[in-house]
Amino acid sequence: MKITVVGCGYVGLVTAAGLANFGHLVTGVDRNRNKIDKLRHKELPFYEKGLIELVRKNLEARRLYFTTSLGLAIANSQVIFIAVGTPTRPDGSADLEQVEAVAKEIAAYLRDYTVIVNKSTVPVGTGERVKKLICRHSRLSSTFDVVSNPEFLREGSAVADFTFPDRIIIGADSTKALKIMEQLYAPFIENNIPLIRTNLATAEMIKYASNAFLATKISFINEMADLCETVDVDLPTVAQGMGLDQRIGPDFLSAGPGYGGSCFPKDTKALIHLARKHGKNVSIVEATDQVNERTKKRMLEKILNVVGVPNGKTIAVLGLAFKANTDDLRESPAIPIIRGLLAAGAKIHAHDPLALQEAKKIFGEEILYFNHEYEAVTGADAIVVTTEWETYLQLDFKLLKEKMKQAILIDLRNLFPPEKIKEYGFIYEGIGRGIK
Repeated sequence: MKITVVGCGYVGLVTAAGLANFGHLVTGVDRNRNKIDKLRHKELPFYEKGLIELVRKNLEARRLYFTTSLGLAIANSQVIFIAVGTPTRPDGSADLEQVEAVAKEIAAYLRDYTVIVNKSTVPVGTGERVKKLICRHSRLSSTFDVVSNPEFLREGSAVADFTFPDRIIIGADSTKALKIMEQLYAPFIENNIPLIRTNLATAEMIKYASNAFLATKISFINEMADLCETVDVDLPTVAQGMGLDQRIGPDFLSAGPGYGGSCFPKDTKALIHLARKHGKNVSIVEATDQVNERTKKRMLEKILNVVGVPNGKTIAVLGLAFKANTDDLRESPAIPIIRGLLAAGAKIHAHDPLALQEAKKIFGEEILYFNHEYEAVTGADAIVVTTEWETYLQLDFKLLKEKMKQAILIDLRNLFPPEKIKEYGFIYEGIGRGIK
């Protein structure tokens, strides 16, 4: 099947490479010429585990192509995926400017029957909006259908999530479009991946409801962590006891400095805006968003309580990305933490296995960057762990202590057992570690 994917960001590029890997002929389109040039030369514009191998394999097999020309890409395409960004507006709503611009441009090139798929995360009603835009701007009486096919890709494991999805959601009001989508996803269906067939609006809501629920679990466990500290209870043990209940499950029950990334902050705000627009309240989602903001502030307070007056002190921040296995700093909790420490007069030594270049775009020369963990902690008064990188689990704490001015570890991911760290002579502070 001939497919076009418009937008070569995280979602679009993984979708394009993944579909090509299943034998489809796929063209990825993006207006960013530098990005397209990199992809044509088998380079990624960002890091995603396993993606470079997938892109290179399918480029070499001539199943995957990249261009800046939408008209060239969609010629004879049976399916066009829209996978562009929907950033947050100041009022919390999703900015659909890119989606609408692509829809108008697609309309100018449509000829034969085409299925147009919204892969971007969009509010309920966007599918119908895209339909109207294409009808209004189409130069010919082309026939087409719009489908909602939301993505459920986690940064850091997006390739695996695409290849082995929990479910596939297809929102379509046309039997013809549904059959084409089923043909597209035939390998998944044959492997008994659950397929939910529904209408456009329901598919759009499934995406928002899913992300809001996961964000809620994170905010919930972070509130429990705060309470556990107060009543002298160990949060990781509480979370373990909760997670063994099959109705709850262990995922997203690890306390931390708050959720970040390109999805949860944006999608919770968009859902809140959607509800208010229709005269409804989603109080739990609103609380989720509020708790997340409080959590980030509480992390800074925790650091200051342990370190004392930071003016003139050096803090080594280990981990800048919003989560491990990505170089993405969007809405990363590390950003407000570092900004708060800088405002209080601290000097920041920063380390991250992948995200240093992205961090330089944000902080410039305000902080110092180090390619090795032990260089970052040299001369530091404290270490703050903000990202759960596996490499940090291999740290030699005897060596760390020798390199530091003061042996203080503030573990915002609960990566380390407090008793073991204290044996090395460190002052240890975790999250929800009420038992000292």
